[in-house]
Amino acid sequence: MAGAIASRMSFSSLKRKQPKTFTVRIATMDAEMEFSCEVKWKGKDLFDLVCRTLGLRETWFFGLQYTIKDTVAWLKMDKKVLDHDVPTEEPVTFHFLAKFYPENAEEELVQEITQHLFFLQVKKQILDEKIYCPPEASVLLASYAVQAKYGDYDPNVHKRGFLAQEELLPKRVINLYQMTPEMWEERITAWYAEHRGRARDEAEMEYLKIAQDLEMYGVNYFAIRNKKGTELLLGVDALGLHIYDPDNRLTPKISFPWNEIRNISYSDKEFTIKPLDKKIDVFKFNSSKLRVNKLILQLCIGNHDLFMRRRKADSLEVQQMKAQAREEKARKQMERQRLAREKQMREEAERTRDELERRLMQLKEEATMANEALMRSEETADLLAEKAQITEEEAKLLAQKAAEAEQEMQRIKATAIRTEEEKRLMEQKVLEAEMLALKMAEESERRAKEADQLKQDLQEARESERRAKQKLLEITSKSSYTSVNSSTTALPTDLSSFNLISESLSFDFKDTDMKRLSMEIEKEKVEYMEKSKHLQEQLNELKTEIEALKLKERETALDILHNENASRGNSKHNTIKKQGVCEMSAPCAVDPGTTCL
Repeated sequence: MAGAIASRMSFSSLKRKQPKTFTVRIATMDAEMEFSCEVKWKGKDLFDLVCRTLGLRETWFFGLQYTIKDTVAWLKMDKKVLDHDVPTEEPVTFHFLAKFYPENAEEELVQEITQHLFFLQVKKQILDEKIYCPPEASVLLASYAVQAKYGDYDPNVHKRGFLAQEELLPKRVINLYQMTPEMWEERITAWYAEHRGRARDEAEMEYLKIAQDLEMYGVNYFAIRNKKGTELLLGVDALGLHIYDPDNRLTPKISFPWNEIRNISYSDKEFTIKPLDKKIDVFKFNSSKLRVNKLILQLCIGNHDLFMRRRKADSLEVQQMKAQAREEKARKQMERQRLAREKQMREEAERTRDELERRLMQLKEEATMANEALMRSEETADLLAEKAQITEEEAKLLAQKAAEAEQEMQRIKATAIRTEEEKRLMEQKVLEAEMLALKMAEESERRAKEADQLKQDLQEARESERRAKQKLLEITSKSSYTSVNSSTTALPTDLSSFNLISESLSFDFKDTDMKRLSMEIEKEKVEYMEKSKHLQEQLNELKTEIEALKLKERETALDILHNENASRGNSKHNTIKKQGVCEMSAPCAVDPGTTCL
């Protein structure tokens, strides 16, 4: 019983000692985290917890942002988290974002995580068109973003269409030109292939080095009014304060560098900028909300502190960070070189292996072909042996047939000889028969002649007998007797011969020489061998390439202003220098009632 009471008392005391907590959700550019925070925690406690979780040491660039009544606000380090005007429902959401921007990203951003967070944030601002970026620079930045995500370009891996689902260009740029997604991908890939060998952090740093020269990079804009009620824009960035026309966020009308500002303050909705030179009048303007004035003051103080800090020697912490970063960079460089050597050796080994495998396959194919050829040779030898045997048998048969033919030929010759003798005998007999027939014909003719002569003699005898009888009769009867002689006629026949003359037609064919004409086509490929050493040359080249496809009617006001600045040779930095301090006697262009700084 006593033990149960003691355990309940200890549990109650533990329950009373347990602090009250609430859940916080932190959204970075590429992840979300949730923490259990104590009610008494201040903004710095939560901020330090997030930075430790991310491994971030360059904390002075970042802050925790939240939104209240359509106005952006930042968590104060010295104020309790729940004392801010944050939503009461859990989890309470904050965005971990860059609050201040460096003047020179390459010199100031030391840690790789810092570079990566800045890269993601600036990239999103460009794609969301919060930072104006000309088309040619957009394509170059997109190529570095692809290098940071995909690594070195490999045509076997990064085939056509691999960027189809990627958001790489602002919609304004895409709509400005009559170009298909495939055409944009082709131009991005062409520059992406030139970045071979750059690691992710190097590609992201190149991205930031180009982006930091854009006119709207790192500038926070606020709507203000001067004493006359003229609507203007106040821009706060790492270099100072700038006054813009509402329709032109690229070129400031007046600029106040941080080293020329003595004091900045606000009272209610009125904001006051006091120049370092006391002879110059104070510049005053009004904002719409007190909350906006507080935000402007926070940004001014933070940017001014960083501006002065950059112009002093680095603190011991920063020096240690830079030394560690240099060592880490050198280590990574050596590691990349080692990996590159290993990769090269592996590629050479793979090429050697592939060559050996190819050679082995070739030898196997040759061995297979040799075996097949050997088998075919053996089969051929067997066939040839069989054929030789058949041929030998055929030769024997032919020899036998030849012998029989020889015998038959001898028999035929003997028969021919006998036939020749018989033929001569027959010819002789025929000749004798012809001679006999001729003799018989002659004898028949002679006999016929003899018969005719006999007939004639008989007729003559009969005629003599008749005359004798006639005489006798004349004598007796004295009557006359008349004899009639008959004659025969012969009809000759003439035969005519006809000669047929055949004519032959001859055709002469002329051989035509067909001449084949061969032409050698020489293709000269003019390649752009020398890579551009300056970024502006690359940008101008792409701008000229895509200029013909631009739709002029779709140009925005910022496009027109950017082109005018480029034609006049104005850049972000020389514009600020030109707009630094006006003549003291000249009236202010923003506030006619005051004198420009």
